[in-house]
Amino acid sequence: MTNNLKIFIALFFIFNNSLCTAQNRSIYIPDGYILFEEYSGDLNKDGLEDCVLVVKNTKEKNIVKNRFGDTVDRNRRGIIVLLRDSEGYNIAVQNLNCFSSENEDGGVYFPPELSLNIENGKLKIIYDHGRYGNWKYIFRYKNSNFDLIGYESSENRGPIITSKTSINFLTGKKQLLENMYKNEEGKDEIFKETWKDIDIKKAIRLAEIEDFEQMEMFKY
Repeated sequence: MTNNLKIFIALFFIFNNSLCTAQNRSIYIPDGYILFEEYSGDLNKDGLEDCVLVVKNTKEKNIVKNRFGDTVDRNRRGIIVLLRDSEGYNIAVQNLNCFSSENEDGGVYFPPELSLNIENGKLKIIYDHGRYGNWKYIFRYKNSNFDLIGYESSENRGPIITSKTSINFLTGKKQLLENMYKNEEGKDEIFKETWKDIDIKKAIRLAEIEDFEQMEMFKY
């Protein structure tokens, strides 16, 4: 085998296992939307690299002045999950309005930052609120749907974790860790652990979530 042929095969393999190309992904983004962010990873454990697109609406009416007089884009964002097979990509989920704008007014706080992660076949939707904590929604592909299988949150006061919550929708269990010394500076974090059963009436599916910021996870 010549060196040129080896290089061609290597480049072919890299190209075919990379993120969706700009040309490929554009056909999956609806009119009136633009690509905001892109992630890749194997979501259905078939050895092929899938693609997740965060898209953003472009309606002019949602480009407004904020309370400081700055022009901001308040168009909402959404998600498109593309699963790959031998022929290319297929849309598994399209939910175009489930995330708020990155320019929302957080009031006296800054708004949480949205990011996604693909790990061990799971799709994690993460909100990071800096010194105030973070929370994440964990989805898994099953029977042609992405079901919510887990939720984790950390409530912080600066560097101090005041409490943590973990919900397992597969086992129907909820764990709460509460810092016994959350109001005392300089104390080591010692957590009181409690468990409870949760009532799950139906699966929560990524395609059906209208607004992540309106999900009332406290009710579980």
